Amino acid sequence: MGWLTKILKGSSHKFSEGQVNRRYREDRNLDSPRHSADGSDFDKEEIECAIALSLSEQEHVIPQDDKGKKVLEYKSETEEDEDEDEDEDEERMRAQLEAAEEEERRAAQAEIEEEEKRRVEAELEETEKQLAKARLEEEEIRRSKAQLEEDEQLAKAIQESMNLGSPPRYDSGSMFQPYPFLIPSSHRICTGCRAEIGNGRFLSCMGGVWHPECFCCHACDKPIVDYEFSMSGNRPYHKLCYKEQHHPKCDVCHNFIPTNPAGLIEYRAHPFWMQKYCPSHERDGTPRCCSCERMEPKDTKYLILDDGRKLCLECLDSAVMDTHECQPLYLEIREFYEGLHMKVEQQIPMLLVERSALNEAMEGEKHGHHHLPETRGLCLSEEQTVTTVLRRPRIGAGYKLIDMITEPCRLIRRCEVTAILILYGLPRLLTGSILAHEMMHAWLRLNGYPNLRPEVEEGICQVLAHMWLESETYAGSTLIDIASSSSSSSSSAVVTASSKKGERSDYEKKLGEFFKHQIESDSSSAYGDGFRQGNQAVLTHGLRRTLDHIRLTGTFP
Repeated sequence: MGWLTKILKGSSHKFSEGQVNRRYREDRNLDSPRHSADGSDFDKEEIECAIALSLSEQEHVIPQDDKGKKVLEYKSETEEDEDEDEDEDEERMRAQLEAAEEEERRAAQAEIEEEEKRRVEAELEETEKQLAKARLEEEEIRRSKAQLEEDEQLAKAIQESMNLGSPPRYDSGSMFQPYPFLIPSSHRICTGCRAEIGNGRFLSCMGGVWHPECFCCHACDKPIVDYEFSMSGNRPYHKLCYKEQHHPKCDVCHNFIPTNPAGLIEYRAHPFWMQKYCPSHERDGTPRCCSCERMEPKDTKYLILDDGRKLCLECLDSAVMDTHECQPLYLEIREFYEGLHMKVEQQIPMLLVERSALNEAMEGEKHGHHHLPETRGLCLSEEQTVTTVLRRPRIGAGYKLIDMITEPCRLIRRCEVTAILILYGLPRLLTGSILAHEMMHAWLRLNGYPNLRPEVEEGICQVLAHMWLESETYAGSTLIDIASSSSSSSSSAVVTASSKKGERSDYEKKLGEFFKHQIESDSSSAYGDGFRQGNQAVLTHGLRRTLDHIRLTGTFP
């Protein structure tokens, strides 16, 4: 009946032999009409099915229980899939559990680190508090020591004043120490507020006694509590206030001018403008205005011309920028010469040019003397093609000139003088003085003067430039005495030309004085010494007699 038992165990559960027999008996009781006691009632199909199942189960290993009895196991495909799903669910749950444990572990670690950070920060804060407290205590100790020293010094001064008999005197501009001297308390009147001091603390200095709060700095009007102070004009100052008011500052960098290795304040100053500056600015490339020669302060921007020159804003106000703009000034110079009975009959072209064009024209000129290091005007006697400034440029970004229009101009020689070239971008007064200088070169050539020595020719040309500047500055009063030889008409003509000018600004008047100062203080032999000799000759003999003497002898009288 073993094969029948196998048939009855073809389910998903495992049964022992007793369980199989018991189940069989129960089935037999339920189906008693169909089955006999020994199984003879099974039909042929059920027997063949049982035989097939028996043969197929023989391929599987039959496990045994603890007593050595064989136990049949069989699982359907559905049950195996369910087992695999259970294994996968179990594996997934295990992974999720491990991930949750890892997350909890990380959270715990972060909490520990945060707690450690808070503890360290609390320790640092406590340390800083302790350090601040220590500093306050140290400062309090220092103040106590300073107060004690001051009290000791006051006591010492009182003792010394008893032996001196009179209060100390101080010199202006020095450092002082306010030693008190002994005065009976009933007669102590404060020099500051004129109230009685009484028995309280007081200062004795500058020939009087003061309440401490009444002895104030003349600059900031705050009490002087330092042991030392400075004086200027019999007035007390804090040492820093005294330095702020009396220590020279650089007009370029606006810092206090440093002392030299010997401890002395050393600075440079422009001989005319008196612009004070540190000696280092002469070596650090600080730019200067090409007209007035002042250095560019750090808080001011100068205009940059296309050839690299810089022009300050004050000089820019009256700057002449193109040939057309210069024509009225050229006519004024011609009138000035006509007023001196030195009329130039020929119509000489006058052009404003860039520095490069002026240098090129100077190289092509065979004759003439040029004021180095930079030539700002030229009287041409040769035929050349010169590039002239046709239209005034405008100011662009970065304070640079842009949109300049130039044009080449062919100069043809029709007389001894081909043209007069003037550097563009200079103030009106400087442009006029250069034009007057070059016009004198033209006048000498056109009136048959022989080849003169540089000192004579450049010197007399500088005299005429100086005379024109004076006519612009002083309305011709001084010029009357200089220009007149015996005729009053020339003087009146100069005064008339000068009176046509409008009112000058204060800066332009100052600028005219500077250009005259440049001519007067020039150190070169041709321009400087020549001017001084020629000017003395004109002052002594008059312009006409001086020119006649030059024509005859080639020298100044």
